[in-house]
Amino acid sequence: MTTVRTTTRDPRLLRSRLDEWLAAKHPGAHSRGVHLPAANGLSSETVLFDLAVPHPEGTARQRIRPCVLRLAGDPDAYAVFPTYDMAEQYRVIRTVAARTRVPVPELLWLEPDPGPLGAPFFVMERVPGRVPPDVMPYTYGGNWLFDASEEDRARLERSTVRVLAELHTVPGEGTLRAHVDAQRAYYEWVVDGPARSRLIERAFAWLEKHWPADPGPSVLSWGDARIGNIVYDADFSPVAVLDWEMASSGPRELDLAWLVYLHRFFQDLTVTAGFPGMPDFLDRDRIAATYAELTGHTPRDLDFHLLYAALRHAVLMLRIGHRQVHFGEREMPADPDALILHRDTLEAMLEGRHR
Repeated sequence: MTTVRTTTRDPRLLRSRLDEWLAAKHPGAHSRGVHLPAANGLSSETVLFDLAVPHPEGTARQRIRPCVLRLAGDPDAYAVFPTYDMAEQYRVIRTVAARTRVPVPELLWLEPDPGPLGAPFFVMERVPGRVPPDVMPYTYGGNWLFDASEEDRARLERSTVRVLAELHTVPGEGTLRAHVDAQRAYYEWVVDGPARSRLIERAFAWLEKHWPADPGPSVLSWGDARIGNIVYDADFSPVAVLDWEMASSGPRELDLAWLVYLHRFFQDLTVTAGFPGMPDFLDRDRIAATYAELTGHTPRDLDFHLLYAALRHAVLMLRIGHRQVHFGEREMPADPDALILHRDTLEAMLEGRHR
């Protein structure tokens, strides 16, 4: 678990420019407590602040509203993705809110102009609750999810699958072929300059040899369907589903496999570090059975989709590794595949040694 830079932006400059923008939106409005959380992601940046606006009755009191600002990644700072369509993310969240019962934060503003903050962004409400940590991963222990009872974990698991079942009631427009082609194009962008990955290219070849006979109908796909992108309440139920920058469309199994695989990724890291982790959590067969119970659709071709999830994550890991090299956080290894944290797992999956 090496250090990874999550932002190159100056929080003080960001606050002053944000206050200028807020004042133009609402006279007298300003921000309080602007900060970039330590657990910020490596793509679109998350900025937390409290929005203060004058009281409508003209008193000295102010109305305070906790907010989140999602800012497109800086293309000059070795961004993780080639483009950041914040307007599309905003549209997806609005669609989910209008067409499903999936809980999403209330959207407040979209700013497509990069002028005010240096990149397009949108603002939404901040929903209180608990999020399973990524750093250190929840599987390592010492957090609310790890310490929860088996009954509470089961409640969280089932309610999370219910989120996917509800989301997938929205039809999609793309296909599995289009999704894989887009992922291959992303890989080509990642290795445009740096050395290519033999492991990732083996995985792409494996997909072609094991292509599903019938990929199934297309639905709206969350893309980054994992518990670390969900805010849960004290009852272990989702109250806000976050991070829609990888949203697209394709078979239902894209999200199901990502949910299962990302836990497996953290679990494998934890076991490698000498800790037991949470081996029985987000079990593949139980997740598939729960989804079938809730939707009537029995997930299929899960071996294919789990390997595809590991492949997608490998491309991300490769780009993040290149980013670390760019910022001097690590040296470029002789074998580029060493940048992929789950290299051994992906190799085992390709060879049929890992279920």
